[in-house]
Amino acid sequence: MHKLSMDQLNRVDVDTFKSQEKNPIAIILDNVRSMHNVGSAFRTADALAIDRILLCGITGTPPHREIEKTALGATQSVIWEYYKETIDAVNQLKAEGFQVYAVEQTDNSISLETFEPNDQQKYALVFGNEVHGVEEEVIQQADGTIEIPQFGTKHSFNVSVTIGIVLWDFINKLKFIKK
Repeated sequence: MHKLSMDQLNRVDVDTFKSQEKNPIAIILDNVRSMHNVGSAFRTADALAIDRILLCGITGTPPHREIEKTALGATQSVIWEYYKETIDAVNQLKAEGFQVYAVEQTDNSISLETFEPNDQQKYALVFGNEVHGVEEEVIQQADGTIEIPQFGTKHSFNVSVTIGIVLWDFINKLKFIKK
């Protein structure tokens, strides 16, 4: 067993990535304050070939050195848009036929392991502020909420960890892009 070199990984270049089929999932970042978390979202979106990222409110936008520190160039490959108000991003994606789910702990949230996405549907997943979570107005407009089960003393994961867990679960269940 040996570690693979970058050449052996056979990754596509940025131009090829931009033109390849994407998984029909959009990420909405609702007032995420940490630029490192934003960069991590870009890197995860690139790794899993996510459709796009919508950056909302106080969420930082590229180009920014703190975003690039964790994005490692993914801001060049992943399509992104900025919205002053998160609800406007939600409404835009709903108009495009996306089902919108906030990733948040609510009285009616669906546990991630029991959520069964439909492979004929496009999804937008809203990830909230590191302290306050997803805005209440956005939760009310969403088609539902999804919660990650937790078993320790803390009540939440870091938002970048949450993005990775939820996106991997969706991709794993749907296997959108066929190899």
